[in-house]
Amino acid sequence: MSIEIQEGALTFTFKANAAKYDEWSFYRQQFQQGCFRDNKAVDLLCELNRDAWLIEVKDYRSHTRTKAVDLADEIAMKVRDTLAGLVAASVSANDPAERAFARKMLRAQQMRVVCHIEQPAKTSRLRPQTIEPDKLKQKLRVLLKAIDPHPIVTDKHARDATLPWTVA
Repeated sequence: MSIEIQEGALTFTFKANAAKYDEWSFYRQQFQQGCFRDNKAVDLLCELNRDAWLIEVKDYRSHTRTKAVDLADEIAMKVRDTLAGLVAASVSANDPAERAFARKMLRAQQMRVVCHIEQPAKTSRLRPQTIEPDKLKQKLRVLLKAIDPHPIVTDKHARDATLPWTVA
């Protein structure tokens, strides 16, 4: 089984059950404007072998980051809101497939958080990357330690065999 999901200019190919959470009818029609007015969501969800993956995708190759909020703080808020949404979807989603997927995610033995970040190829010696993956990972580790003490920051060139997907 292979599932392809397009997120912006990137194509994710999953070898597991996956979904574009921010496009779920439950999220859009029931949850986003319901409980919390400023609700956020991670981009993708994946479930494999009792691991639940919450994946946020950032592609800064065309446009630089302009938000004032720190990226790690933004991701942590999206993870928090997504988990709240999954709990609500597991009992209240009108779509049975979304309800079942939420339940599967919540029964996971382990939650994994991934930030997939693409940055411009052009770099300078002083600032090799706009967002430094190691610093982002360290801050996510502190913010999300109760959910995933080992978050992953990756890009499409990384060859991490532990990830149940590839990116093109």
